[in-house]
Amino acid sequence: MEKEVILPGGNIGGAVRIGATVRRATGPWTPAVHALLNYLADAGSTGVPRVHGYDERGREVLDYLPGTAYGPEVPDDVLADAMRWLARYHQVVAAYRPSGVITWRAGAGELAADQIICMHDYGYYNWIGTADGFSGVIDWDLAGPGVPLDDIAFTAWNTAPLALPMEPAYQAARIRLMASSYGDVFTPLEILEAAPGLAQRSARVIRAGQDAGDPGMLNLATVGEPERTERRLTDLRARVPEIARHL
Repeated sequence: MEKEVILPGGNIGGAVRIGATVRRATGPWTPAVHALLNYLADAGSTGVPRVHGYDERGREVLDYLPGTAYGPEVPDDVLADAMRWLARYHQVVAAYRPSGVITWRAGAGELAADQIICMHDYGYYNWIGTADGFSGVIDWDLAGPGVPLDDIAFTAWNTAPLALPMEPAYQAARIRLMASSYGDVFTPLEILEAAPGLAQRSARVIRAGQDAGDPGMLNLATVGEPERTERRLTDLRARVPEIARHL
């Protein structure tokens, strides 16, 4: 077997590269995520890792997507490309209607009529880029039922980035760019107002996972989660009116 290379980034759990594949630990949610990725592959979606089963150690085997994950300062053109990709993903996945109660990482449940399967972790750190620009999305473990605005608001939290105190006019401009690139389905104000709720959901999912002993969620405690998100959420709620004045 080829040598394992530890892949950088991520706090939830380690991943290693072996040749053209990535190996990662699994959990009760893995079958649901694999079914989603297989559906996307069969539908012709690009920039999504294909599933190749499990290795002899029980790890999932996925395509390695060539390129490099982005850092916090994502250029406007990359943000625009990422939002266009997200719009295409939402259009494709809208037809994916798994039935019955399904186990996802955030919990088991049925897909409601007004829901789709969201990525639920659509931040810059899961975007892969090459010399040609934005090219794909990795780390789908947190996928599960939601509404399209969930993914958009999560992106605004992480990549506008509303999680950090910055110039309100700049963050407003980033949200406007997100809204227009996605296709003007949601107004910038709708995205802004949804972001605190998505941050609160993230904190709740992390804490519930830690309480349940999820090793990946427990790893997040080493970077101060979910308390860090909760502190940033309190700060954002105070800043929302000023950002809204620029929208």
